[in-house]
Amino acid sequence: MFAENFAHETAEVAESATIAAGSKIWHYAQIRESAVIGENCVVGRGAYVGSGVVIGDNCKIQNYALVYEPATLGNGVFVGPAVVLTNDRFPRAINPDGTPKSMDDWLPVGVHIREGASIGASATCVAPIVIGRWALVGSGSVVVKDVPDFALVVGSPARRIGWVGKSGHPLAVDDVDDSLYICPATGENYRQTDQHRLIEVI
Repeated sequence: MFAENFAHETAEVAESATIAAGSKIWHYAQIRESAVIGENCVVGRGAYVGSGVVIGDNCKIQNYALVYEPATLGNGVFVGPAVVLTNDRFPRAINPDGTPKSMDDWLPVGVHIREGASIGASATCVAPIVIGRWALVGSGSVVVKDVPDFALVVGSPARRIGWVGKSGHPLAVDDVDDSLYICPATGENYRQTDQHRLIEVI
């Protein structure tokens, strides 16, 4: 394994980018100016990390994912193959007068993904939104609004169809208390406090 960080010779990493120990940047990936990548991350083949994007520790950015600025990713986030995190609410190549649009002609907005969340392959997250802690976005989904912690969302537009635990497995409703959810993989308990909120039972 690599003691510090590793970037494949075909990767394009800006001099001003910061890549922490143990992280690996693979073939043809591009890491733009002032991006920050935490410890023990993997950035897959052909992935793009935009200027100033901040990625926490232990994240996986899979092949050909596009993480546009000003996205932020918490620790332990998984971004699947060909995922797109957008940054323009009103995309246009030109201004109303026909002149080419420049960086001064629009305000970038970001997708912010909290600790432990996973975004399935080919999903599109339309900024500005927040994906909650340990949430799971199904493959191919189009997310256009905030996702609560532990939510399982699918579809276009994505909607919540259940809850998941930290293991990523869908939670089962308790036989006696329908506000209590149990992880079939770990046995951990969670409680739904309202329609949009699930918390861990300590």
